[in-house]
Amino acid sequence: MIPIDELSSIILEEAIAIHREFGPGLFESVYESVLAGRLRRRDLKVDRQLQVKAVFDGVTYDPAFKIDLLVDDRLVVEIKAVEKLSQTHAKQLLTYLRPLKQPVGLLLNFSEATMKDGIRRVVNDYKPQ
Repeated sequence: MIPIDELSSIILEEAIAIHREFGPGLFESVYESVLAGRLRRRDLKVDRQLQVKAVFDGVTYDPAFKIDLLVDDRLVVEIKAVEKLSQTHAKQLLTYLRPLKQPVGLLLNFSEATMKDGIRRVVNDYKPQ
């Protein structure tokens, strides 16, 4: 199993390559589709638009939400194509990480001038190995 930090690096490498090729301005679904394909070519398991249930007050809501990508069954990737990322986007990703009991998520905004400016790493009880 690839360490989570190495997995994050692979995803970011592919996201940067995609951004260099396409630039900003496309729909989120395009970036999501291309990123999923590039990660699969690297022999990673990728689930797209994964429906997630939530339990609140003893009641299960299924599906409660969808995540853009789940890579290797443990790293959540949320794709955005917005002018600027906000705290709300990071909170949204953290909210996804909690019921999935996942330690790390990546928030990728492909609308920035450079991909480097569109990357946010969100952690949920992460303890480096």
